[in-house]
Amino acid sequence: MQMQVDQKVKKKENPLWSLVFNIVIPVLILLKLSDDEYLGDLYAMLIALAFPIGYSIYDFKVRKEVSIIAVLGIINVALTGGVKLLNLPPEYIAIKEAMVPFVIAVLIFFSTFTKYPLVNKFIYNDMIMDIKKIESKLEETNHQVAFKKLLKNTSFIVAGSFLVSMILNYVIAKAIVVSPANTKDFNDEIAYLQSISFVAIALPSMAFMVVGLWYLTKGITRLTGYQFQEILVGYDEEMEKKKAEEENNLND
Repeated sequence: MQMQVDQKVKKKENPLWSLVFNIVIPVLILLKLSDDEYLGDLYAMLIALAFPIGYSIYDFKVRKEVSIIAVLGIINVALTGGVKLLNLPPEYIAIKEAMVPFVIAVLIFFSTFTKYPLVNKFIYNDMIMDIKKIESKLEETNHQVAFKKLLKNTSFIVAGSFLVSMILNYVIAKAIVVSPANTKDFNDEIAYLQSISFVAIALPSMAFMVVGLWYLTKGITRLTGYQFQEILVGYDEEMEKKKAEEENNLND
């Protein structure tokens, strides 16, 4: 009797929609609708912030997955609205921008000493790597202890990427957002900050993340004996063997 096993496929976040709802629409609203003849600076800010919050809630309903990053993102957006509503000094924006990556870095660091290191959420997960295959090989070669050390060092690299983001967030926000919170200029500055955040902040942080991924994969291949492509999700060993045989036959 053949058994059928239904596997739940995790839905991936659409990066295009994430970009549109988290950056493009809020920036356009803040730049185009903050004048008094349209929404005014307060309502424009509130409506602009509603889009990333609404998108995060929708994404959770669709993917059924609670993300620490998404939760902190919602808090970050809510704090921006709080600065606007309470008319706080613009310096609070710089502090707020630095707070989120700092909290993530701290969580990653301390999670390395638990059974559930957060680095798994970023690079060592079953969306990228064949975890079962890797761990089976590590058990076979008796390299579990060495792998734990490798994963811990990778966590420190990833945490470092968020510390870099924290510094960049603070410096850039401090330089850009200088107007009082109850003005249209404040909205314009927030919009500009959001529009350059990917290039000025995300890219350097992603570079650190790539270093962490490279360090981890290099360590895994060393401990398991697998080639890089063999540890990735979707690698078909039988198909690769057939291709190699066909190439050998052609060469012969």
